[in-house]
Amino acid sequence: MNGRIIAIGDIHGCHQEFAKLLQLVKLQPDDQLILLGDLVNRGPDSSKVIQLAREHRAFALLGNHERRLLAAWQNPEQVKVRDSDRPTYEQLRADDWAYIEAMPLTHEIAELNIVFVHGGFLPDRPWHEQGADIVTEVQVIDADGRPRKRREAPDASPWADHWIGPPFVVYGHTSREEVYEREWSICLDTACAMGGHLTALILPERRIVQVKAKRRYYP
Repeated sequence: MNGRIIAIGDIHGCHQEFAKLLQLVKLQPDDQLILLGDLVNRGPDSSKVIQLAREHRAFALLGNHERRLLAAWQNPEQVKVRDSDRPTYEQLRADDWAYIEAMPLTHEIAELNIVFVHGGFLPDRPWHEQGADIVTEVQVIDADGRPRKRREAPDASPWADHWIGPPFVVYGHTSREEVYEREWSICLDTACAMGGHLTALILPERRIVQVKAKRRYYP
């Protein structure tokens, strides 16, 4: 592998912050840009985010927000678009939908023993055998060992606290004020759409680069 790997956390429609972060990391032709899902919703322009991702040949993973939008797009008679999703749903163009439909759940770089994913994994089974309902949604693990969101089980501990690897996991989805790092994982969702930062991790040097949100787009 000649170039760097640059992973970026949940962009959520914040196209200006995304563009600025790409300038700061000085993206080179040999670099591999990996977006950790949730490119869409909440921020001002999801379509522009996807356009930038395509222009920079980004490898984008499926997040829970893309998955939700896609379900309504592919099955409009069965799945109702959420009111909060409708501005994005109506903004996306045919090539945006094609880009979202092509998003995989995970991306492995075996030589670095690293896996990229949107949400995370359960520690009691092989990571590559876990489905979309787990890997795009899990934030915490409840007392019964089930994957849950923080609001569903506020006293439960983060899945990453249970993950002992290998591989090392780079993920987003669980927004915090600061990067959340454990021995075998790192979370890059630093709540850009909520007025926080958009965060990039540069590998193999493991350097963090951040852009402060221009404003709070989402309550």
